[in-house]
Amino acid sequence: MSDITALEQLNSVKYVYLREISEPDINAFNTLRIVVEEAVINYGGVPNVPPGLDAILKGAHPIESVEGCKSFQLYWRHYLAYLVTEELIGSNAPNGYADECYTGSILRVYTKSHFRDHIARNTGGHIKEVHHFKLVCLDHLIDVASYFPPEIEVLASERVSLRTQ
Repeated sequence: MSDITALEQLNSVKYVYLREISEPDINAFNTLRIVVEEAVINYGGVPNVPPGLDAILKGAHPIESVEGCKSFQLYWRHYLAYLVTEELIGSNAPNGYADECYTGSILRVYTKSHFRDHIARNTGGHIKEVHHFKLVCLDHLIDVASYFPPEIEVLASERVSLRTQ
């Protein structure tokens, strides 16, 4: 068994793709399951370049999930709210915003954030401190408000799908 936790493994990869998001437990309210798959830069270049695009794509390298990439499952037994945003318009500033504080890279844990402020303003009756987690994926940003952190598991190596950007 490795000394590296699933969270450390998740935060050590450079890119992930969202593969599944669901509320899987019909017998419990507000459970959330997210599966992401690691992606890497394929330095082999772009395959099957259409004529005329070879000059434009010269030096380009696709980001894709390939053999050996890990998949991760994040599971919240209870969430308060979640928001899925398209990556290009979401709040994913490279160094964050001056008024936000977080740790982590792929899974960020915020102590101060706009999303957390939104939850505080628009909900009430909380029984514990509300925590904000942001999963930074290629194409998607997923913000989750919950009382507790997710359970994170590295899934068995099986190819979920091949997807490039």
